[in-house]
Amino acid sequence: MSLVQQSIAAHRFGLGEPSLAGIGDPVRWLQAQLAAPPPPWAPPPKPVHGEQDAEETRRRRYRDWLRDEAEARWIHQIDSAAPFAERLVILWCNHFTVSALRGPVAPLVGAFERDAIRPHACGRFGDMLQAATLHPAMLRYLDNVQSVGPDSPAGNRGKRGLNENLARELLELHALGVDGGYSQDDVRALAAVLTGWTVDADSGETRFDARRHQPGAKHILGRRYAEDGEGEIHAVLRDLAATPACARHVADRLARHFVADEPPPALVRALSRRYLDSGGDLAEVCRALLAHPQAWDAGFPKLKLPEELGLSAYRLLGLRQRVFEGVGAGAQAMGQRVGAAPSPAGWPDRAEDWLGTDAMWKRIEWAARLAGRVPAVDARSLAESSLAERLGPASRAEIARADSPRQALTLFLAAPEFQRR
Repeated sequence: MSLVQQSIAAHRFGLGEPSLAGIGDPVRWLQAQLAAPPPPWAPPPKPVHGEQDAEETRRRRYRDWLRDEAEARWIHQIDSAAPFAERLVILWCNHFTVSALRGPVAPLVGAFERDAIRPHACGRFGDMLQAATLHPAMLRYLDNVQSVGPDSPAGNRGKRGLNENLARELLELHALGVDGGYSQDDVRALAAVLTGWTVDADSGETRFDARRHQPGAKHILGRRYAEDGEGEIHAVLRDLAATPACARHVADRLARHFVADEPPPALVRALSRRYLDSGGDLAEVCRALLAHPQAWDAGFPKLKLPEELGLSAYRLLGLRQRVFEGVGAGAQAMGQRVGAAPSPAGWPDRAEDWLGTDAMWKRIEWAARLAGRVPAVDARSLAESSLAERLGPASRAEIARADSPRQALTLFLAAPEFQRR
């Protein structure tokens, strides 16, 4: 295998490698990372607040804990021996967005990744769909805790009714896509199926409250679901995950994230077929992705999102200090407050959404700041060892002409070959 393919494996599918020497066969290197779920990271202990704590102290401790939790995840990803699997975690966390912008959701964002996404990132999509939909973070984020069946015992006594937020986003964003063939009647029926799924006020865990559940049969996408209480949603999600529309949606998401902003139709079709043939096995779909020649185009079709950019820089440079500042605060300065996407659609995955003049200048400023905090690094050697033949002559010449190690590193981190994948 060529150095070009090794570099593509390291950067397009992984999080960057300081040297390509340990990759060997790039396809085998990537496939090996799909053999098991990405290992979990250990969260820091939650702060314990006494009754006498001042409100300001409680807020500060809580803010510090969220910061420490984010930093623990990033250090885990910087150190990971399975960067392709970690990229899948990042992808599916964005696909099933829960955002810290909703106050009650903020302390659950890390747990959502650990509990709902990470165990299933290399497993079956249907299992991840079930885990993500019924996680306390999702139930809170998309207001299902407020949804009550109009004809349920709780609905008959109160004024609250159906909340359709989770049902709508589940169909449009999570399972089928905007062109997935569902109607408003399907959204409303799915919202009825979801009634009763809430979060226990004491434990913070998901629970099913039958008193809130809308009774009776429901019809979704032409299929009838008999009254079955908490069993209804499991049957619906299982059926959704098995549809051709879901296969296309998952295939498009993977191809768009790893290969091109407008993914090749032939690639999407190939991934969709593997999805359906394998029963939604994401590891098998990823193997089909790695086996497809269009996934290995020698260019740089994708722009790294700010979080990916920070993680890849820290990984290449072997940095473990000030990770929150370099990755988290750095990504926020470049327009991506990680864990706090502005909408349920998550962060956009097309370069056009990140390539404004101001946005590119912010990336250059980030590169200069990071280079200024790093001990002397031979950026010329690092650029050659990590990008090899994919480092173009213009970037190679600029880095070689740099007046100082700091300037050379700034030029490397700001180079299009490093900013893109």
